[in-house]
Amino acid sequence: MTTITTPPLHPTLDRVTQRIVERSAASRAEYLEAMAAQRKSGTQRAGMGCANMAHTTAALPAADKLKIHAERAPHIGIVTAYNDMLSAHQPYETYPQKIREHAHAMGATAQVAGGVPAMCDGVTQGAAGMELSLFSRDVIALGTAVALSHNVFDAALMLGICDKIVPGLFMGSLQFGHLSTVFVPAGPMTSGLSNDAKAKVRQQYAQGLVGREALLESEAQAYHSPGTCTFYGTANSNQMLMEIMGLHLPGASFVNPGTPLREALTRGAVKRAVANTGRTGEPAVCLADIVTEKTLINGIVGLLATGGSTNHTLHLVAMARAAGVLVDWDDFAELSHVVPLLARVYPNGSADVNHFHAAGGMGFLMKELLAAGLLHADVNTVMGAGLDAYAREPWLDNGQLAWRPVPEHSGDMAVLRSVAEPFSADGGLRLLQGNLGRSVVKVSAVKPEHRQVRAQAVVVNDQHDLLDLFNAGKLERDLVAVVRYQGPRANGMPELHKLTPPLAVLQDRGFKVALVTDGRMSGASGKVPAAIHLTPESLAGGPIARVRDGDWITLDCERGLLELEVDAATLAKRRVKHPDLRGNQHGSGRELFSLFRQQASAAELGASPLFG
Repeated sequence: MTTITTPPLHPTLDRVTQRIVERSAASRAEYLEAMAAQRKSGTQRAGMGCANMAHTTAALPAADKLKIHAERAPHIGIVTAYNDMLSAHQPYETYPQKIREHAHAMGATAQVAGGVPAMCDGVTQGAAGMELSLFSRDVIALGTAVALSHNVFDAALMLGICDKIVPGLFMGSLQFGHLSTVFVPAGPMTSGLSNDAKAKVRQQYAQGLVGREALLESEAQAYHSPGTCTFYGTANSNQMLMEIMGLHLPGASFVNPGTPLREALTRGAVKRAVANTGRTGEPAVCLADIVTEKTLINGIVGLLATGGSTNHTLHLVAMARAAGVLVDWDDFAELSHVVPLLARVYPNGSADVNHFHAAGGMGFLMKELLAAGLLHADVNTVMGAGLDAYAREPWLDNGQLAWRPVPEHSGDMAVLRSVAEPFSADGGLRLLQGNLGRSVVKVSAVKPEHRQVRAQAVVVNDQHDLLDLFNAGKLERDLVAVVRYQGPRANGMPELHKLTPPLAVLQDRGFKVALVTDGRMSGASGKVPAAIHLTPESLAGGPIARVRDGDWITLDCERGLLELEVDAATLAKRRVKHPDLRGNQHGSGRELFSLFRQQASAAELGASPLFG
């Protein structure tokens, strides 16, 4: 293995890490104590009751029954988010049988421990179902914990890719962090219609220049086959995170489905899960050994260096808390000032993740960050100790999975760059603060000339109302669109991507345009500056509920400023009358998740009421 010589840690990385370690001391100790109590010598089912064991193996082949009853061979639990509603998850249909076969070849056994729901945000954008999306993360976490609660497994394989699924699997599996755990991707679809061309047709449709038939044809050419959507949204940010945190095999994130290398990587994931149980002669490595303060900091660095999804300003906070680690937005903001932007993948550029992978991908990115002292190298991974293994790329050596050093230079400087020649000296994320509260903005796709907007507010309580104003030609001016009552307590904090095309059209017409919302825009946030995840939200007493049409608002990404130009006394006198959200036709999830809504708030920065 090639060893990467790493310089001392960047002082900011070191300082933020130490702050998180100190802040998390009590909760982290409590988590590790709980994990230590769950560990056993021998297999997890050692000493299991006979009736319990019989239920476990009742449906299995005779050979598997013998192995499991003997309580010696590792037994793998598969938690799958398979459905063929999601193109990214469709390949998982055949994975359980393949995993069983690979496990048998290694002297182990495997069962599907359980399935978890997986919704496609691309289907529910702008529709009632989107209000269930963020809540589904904790449903998935609960489902994962339920699947593993049978306590018969020595290892776990997590089959999931998309937006809320990976964070949910991660959070749930951490409740069983004493197990050897590997996340198994399925890879992106091959490149179709370019993302720039797709976005152009969307804007043309928003202006009435093309009809639904042309729009549908464009979308179908972009989303055309099994595999993850190729733009760099939350799904592909998830894959980057699992790799940079050492929970994937090196280079596994962006290999296309159905290829020989993809099959070899899946087989390799089973091998590592078995090896890390400590039952085959190699040292035991469990999930709790891997997920530490340093691992999570590496995830944040990766997010910033690639211009990843703003959804992870919510998810990473909750994911960390599931491991007893306390992270907040100030940590993201401080790191963003020193982590350079090394990748331009749509919507931050014209390339897709296949182009990123071909240019050097995750191996090149991690090599550069390690060499700059911007990653913690001294962490555990599913490959063992240290991150050196991840500065390599997978290939097939006479049909066998192997790894080799990544190229010294990027294969495409328009897509992926070195630390010495970054796209930007700092990361693609900003924390905005002011008298409207705290929010985040993704600036990696926003041109510098659009990062400062001072304009009058156009206030709506539903994204559809803003679309109606646009279609009626009533937004032909500089404006800050204020879309409120979109937080967790109001309607589940849906993504508001239906607003991206019309706002982009207005910007292209020469107007100064920005968005302020207590809702989300996520990983596909585009070229219009959007102050999202605003906290406190409208229903939690947030000042956004007191904004009126015509108020002047300043959104300044460079100074980190979000200010309503109304004096405090005047603002305090304004009467707030919350809309009847139950009567809103777009509110399908409100009653179902009423208890969750009472506890959830973006003010908790993504912390789940159930998992931290």
